[in-house]
Amino acid sequence: MITENMVKPSFWVETGVKISKVRQLYLFKFTDQLQERLDELSEKNKTETLTLEETAELAGILELNQIFTLMNAKIIAESK
Repeated sequence: MITENMVKPSFWVETGVKISKVRQLYLFKFTDQLQERLDELSEKNKTETLTLEETAELAGILELNQIFTLMNAKIIAESK
């Protein structure tokens, strides 16, 4: 059995997260730096050139992205 390591999503809360106003709502977004890092890791993942550390980092960022997607969807749904 392969165990996947992951950098905890909370690692980026202080430096990689911003709250942006979108159509009168405040939504959670990645900072430009974290978004660039996600893009970079995603590209490396496509070419299968990620190190183990980068794989763990990508897993954490993707988990945080899923959390934000769910939270933002709830914010939008409750605003209607």
